[in-house]
Amino acid sequence: MITYHKQDVEDLSIFYREAGDPNKPTMLLLHGFPSASHMFRDLMPALENHFHLIAPDFPGFGQSSSPDHDEFIYSFKHISEIMTTFLKERNLTSFYMYVFDYGAPIGYYLALSHPDWIRGIVSQNGNAYQEGLGSKWATRQDFWDHPTQAKRDSYRTAFAPETIKGQYLTGTQPNRVAPDGYMLDIAYTHTPDYAERQLDLIFDYQNNVKTYPLFQQYFREYQPQLLAVWGKNDPSFIPAGAEAFKRDDANVEVDLLDTGHFALETHAQTIAQLIIQFFNK
Repeated sequence: MITYHKQDVEDLSIFYREAGDPNKPTMLLLHGFPSASHMFRDLMPALENHFHLIAPDFPGFGQSSSPDHDEFIYSFKHISEIMTTFLKERNLTSFYMYVFDYGAPIGYYLALSHPDWIRGIVSQNGNAYQEGLGSKWATRQDFWDHPTQAKRDSYRTAFAPETIKGQYLTGTQPNRVAPDGYMLDIAYTHTPDYAERQLDLIFDYQNNVKTYPLFQQYFREYQPQLLAVWGKNDPSFIPAGAEAFKRDDANVEVDLLDTGHFALETHAQTIAQLIIQFFNK
């Protein structure tokens, strides 16, 4: 059974989902853009007999507090710091980590700061390598290198309804993806200040790319068990990013699935079985 909670963290209220026996190993589930912890609604029931599961909504996402972008630093490193405090408040300092999309740099920053907390990693389209960036990132690099207000405004299309729907459907088989996830994500785009905080994060993503060498150093030094399970038809984070983990970490398994960016929408049961098998070898 999934239960729903809120935790006060500094001046924020962090919403999270919880399932499974707290006496079992914990798995922290870190969502991506433009979603929130509801993206794990099918995975959590499939894993709850094997793990204690915690899935928070990041600040500015889902049901967590969304302070105005003029009053809160919307950066990946700052969100990682908030998540670190959240975990300390919950007395969670030893866990597996499932990272996806935006959740990947947030999780990797956490691992850099507290490598002793990490028991293993599932990276589902959770990139840490230059070669894993799809073609769209070339235009973002231009925005990062030569920012203007016009370029910033052009990225409002990133959370237009058709763009969000495309993130879910691109690379999937017809009639396999329910509308539930993308319709809820679209609804969240109508919350106050949504555009500005998301545009802040799009601009800040450059700092994640600049930190890739440190993430890779973490993999080399600590050699975590790492399951790279990838929707291979994802145009944002391409399969080369999954294969690249092998270069730095000897404890990697790569599984490429015939689906898109939001692989849990079509392959939650498959991914659950891969996780259970990988961490019970």
